[in-house]
Amino acid sequence: MADREAEQLLRELIAARFPDHAVVGEEFGQDDRQSTHCWVIDPIDGTNTFVRGVPFYGVLVALEIEKVPVVGVTYFPALDEMISAASGLGCFWNGRRARVSAVTSLADACIAYTDGRGLSARLGADWNALQDATALQRGWGDCYGHCLVATGRADIMLDPRMNPWDCAALIPILQEAGGRFTDWQGQVTVDGGDAVSTNGALHDELMARLRRG
Repeated sequence: MADREAEQLLRELIAARFPDHAVVGEEFGQDDRQSTHCWVIDPIDGTNTFVRGVPFYGVLVALEIEKVPVVGVTYFPALDEMISAASGLGCFWNGRRARVSAVTSLADACIAYTDGRGLSARLGADWNALQDATALQRGWGDCYGHCLVATGRADIMLDPRMNPWDCAALIPILQEAGGRFTDWQGQVTVDGGDAVSTNGALHDELMARLRRG
């Protein structure tokens, strides 16, 4: 119920300010407007986290122009953290410039993830090998894990299952922070069905492991 009410409020705010823009959201889908500008909304990313009272759930809002995400905002109400970015304007974390880490070796990397069982099913023994190859592994991912990468607090974030409303806001955030956000085939897309964020320096080595898995 909370997610539907939150999305309805966001839709009303957008419609009041940008009545000609299209909107697509997790709860109510795509509206019937035809526009080069489309807002992509996930009112509560990390619903299972939210219902358990864990504070790492977030609100995701993105603006796509001609299907390219150019603005991304994530807000974590329980933590009062906001990470925002716009193409060419940088990434900001509660008003301060955000940058990815400078880690260049998997052996020194912190890897975050959402679903350990999903990763085991997808990668098999290669998931265990990847954990062994990294310095620190932590769950409670969802959008917060990707934002940990954007703010330099983690170096890699893995998601084996993603939807467009999970991805759109994160693309400009990771890019403007100096990192990379792609699907597991290395494509910058909201439609890949999976996603990985890195600090950029680790991306190619990680992608080689994912493709092998």
